[in-house]
Amino acid sequence: MIIHIVLIGWLYVTVLVAATETSLVAGILTFILYGGIPCCLILYFATSKTRRRYRAHRELLAERQEQPPET
Repeated sequence: MIIHIVLIGWLYVTVLVAATETSLVAGILTFILYGGIPCCLILYFATSKTRRRYRAHRELLAERQEQPPET
């Protein structure tokens, strides 16, 4: 998917920005705040349709298992 390529590129950029920070703590915070959190949010919202479809499929399978077999 194209979103994965974009996210990998964004994480690469944030790693480079974090590497230029003056201290280790500033670099870690830069990576987490500019790279980690936004990427997690984007992936969460981008995959919500798939999660919803998967949950509906699991519920359908559970309903089929609960029904007695017709003879």
